[in-house]
Amino acid sequence: MPIFCLYCDKQVTHHKIVYALRNGVDDYACCPLRDIDLIPRLRRLLPIDNEALALSYQLEEESGQFRHDSLVGTSACFLQKVNQIPKLAHSDATLLITGETGTGKELFAQAIHYHSHRKSKPFIPVNCSALPDQLFENELFGHESGAYTHANTAQTGLVAEAEGGTLFLDEIDSLTPSAQAKLLRFLQNGEFRPLGSPKSHKADIRIIAATNADLRERVGIKQFREDLYYRLNVLALIVPPLRNRREDIPLLVMHLLKRFERGISKSRVQCSNASMEKLIRYHWPGNVRELEGVIHRTVTFATSPCLEPEDFELPVQEERSGQGEGMRSAKFQVVGNFERTYLIDLLARSQGNVSQAAKTAGKERRTFQRLMQKHGLNGNNFRPSQ
Repeated sequence: MPIFCLYCDKQVTHHKIVYALRNGVDDYACCPLRDIDLIPRLRRLLPIDNEALALSYQLEEESGQFRHDSLVGTSACFLQKVNQIPKLAHSDATLLITGETGTGKELFAQAIHYHSHRKSKPFIPVNCSALPDQLFENELFGHESGAYTHANTAQTGLVAEAEGGTLFLDEIDSLTPSAQAKLLRFLQNGEFRPLGSPKSHKADIRIIAATNADLRERVGIKQFREDLYYRLNVLALIVPPLRNRREDIPLLVMHLLKRFERGISKSRVQCSNASMEKLIRYHWPGNVRELEGVIHRTVTFATSPCLEPEDFELPVQEERSGQGEGMRSAKFQVVGNFERTYLIDLLARSQGNVSQAAKTAGKERRTFQRLMQKHGLNGNNFRPSQ
């Protein structure tokens, strides 16, 4: 039976946590608790049959339900955005989510929906770039039978489908001027009229829009309506790119490895330290979505349970002018964090025995001690309490 430790003491120390983990505790959490922190931990610990768990994930994905463990990361810039979810969910105001392609804008939109009072109602995602201009009004508001040639039956629009819930308009920047005008009219009065209908209907939905473009810039060059921009940008959320939260890459990799090894019925797969360093160094222009694809592809074709750098096929990375120093600085910071975590793990397993930890790491004791000093670690803090 898994053991979960809950710390209610605000002064809980790193030593106490390490001692608990070394003595049989499987995971822990500190108060105050949020479901977005607790649910993933409990889910990992509960003794669920792998086949049933894989099926539950599949059903959740097919039904469009949000998985609380989908937002993975502990970096300050990422947690700052995650911590805004409850506040953004409490409001019904329109929200504009901005971020590069693949950063997880739809995941944030889902999280906000499923933390709101609308969570029992539909979350309807719409890719605006896939809506032809001449069909925009029809898709959004629907039509009555006989509204136009070949309209033999009535069709419910996406706004009506989302009644009581959330309509997520992705790639909002791709709307044509005509479509922008129709959306603005709907946002102004909250009413819509299906094509061919003499009656207007009041909609009870929340609008969340997303874009990877700078809409302010689009407004400045007359490619996006200024009045629509202000209607959408009542609340705003900017999702950081993966290169700005490189310390989250090891967590994301472990999360994705577990997901994909389960999906293809493989035994536990791990990354070597060299592989992890390679993934941390890469700049990820496609962000988390690109990382997800790389991990999925690598796990699928893996011939060994330990993934080495040559197993990961990444595009050749060019040094971009003006960003070299920033990239190097980010690399040193993330590698340093990873190195510190590795040292803590070795010291915890050796119960503070520096010689044993150094031997496990394949380093001389003096070299290992220098690394400990570099990261402010003391072997005495890892020894059992008397």
